[in-house]
Amino acid sequence: MSHYFRQDYLTVPDGAALYYQVQGEGEPGMVMCDGLGCDGFVWKYLAPYLGQSYRVLRWHYRGHGRSGLPRERQRIGMLYTCDDLNRVMDAAGIDQAVVFAHSMGVQVALEFHRRYAHRVKGLVLICGSYGSLLDTFHDGNWLKRLFPFIRFAVERFPQPAAQLTRTLLSTELAMQIALSVELNRSLLAKSDLVPYFTHLANMDPVVFVRTLESAAHHSAWDHLPHVDVPTLIIAGEHDKFTPAWLSRRMAAHVPDSEFMMVPQGTHAAPLEHRELVELRVERFLREHLPASPPAPLAPFRESEREPLDVASSPT
Repeated sequence: MSHYFRQDYLTVPDGAALYYQVQGEGEPGMVMCDGLGCDGFVWKYLAPYLGQSYRVLRWHYRGHGRSGLPRERQRIGMLYTCDDLNRVMDAAGIDQAVVFAHSMGVQVALEFHRRYAHRVKGLVLICGSYGSLLDTFHDGNWLKRLFPFIRFAVERFPQPAAQLTRTLLSTELAMQIALSVELNRSLLAKSDLVPYFTHLANMDPVVFVRTLESAAHHSAWDHLPHVDVPTLIIAGEHDKFTPAWLSRRMAAHVPDSEFMMVPQGTHAAPLEHRELVELRVERFLREHLPASPPAPLAPFRESEREPLDVASSPT
């Protein structure tokens, strides 16, 4: 197992300082794209597992995790995110990668393939949709109807919104509701979910709603037939955020894609069924994208020697 680890910031032309970390060695590279309001909690097990054989890049979107914001705060959204990933891959020394994506990250991965296909060796799309996510949340469009009012309130009263969000998400009640309604408490350790709530409670709500607005208006549906790389699509049987039928629909329209349904899995399937997901991903990579000797890596500084538990770091 490689112990290589490097972390750094890349400041892009509009001033956003993007956090990224690289762990492990081996080609092709693996890039992890998070969901909305996440800073990597869902990759807690899968990223280190991949890091035993591959070079793994984890990074944070604008205003997420350790990444900062551009000088003009309205520069948030899907196309900025794809351009950011292109630059971060350059900084990390990764020419081509298998792009792993969770939740909203699935939209990022598909749009990135549309715009930068030459950089994508494969796709692993987990518990996500090809777009227009507000249309299908909990198999209804009630959030789509409610969102304009939420966005107005957050944009008009950002400080009270931040305080309210921090207060609500810091309660034990919020955690218990999530475990009871959205997730499978019999399969998910509470400690695996704490980093998500910690990050979301401290995130700027304006960044959250602007990112969500961009994702709500984005769709890669028309691009699905043009995906020309090995693709594995994983769905959670009881996922309420992005219902499993969306993943089935994607699999039906992405040429030669592979599909796996995680029994009793929810939106956090990689945490609930870590071994099942790891074994399926390993088989997919072995059959379609076998590992090759690692390319030369940039040396790391002493300050970068010890990896950080990024998922536990608040904004």
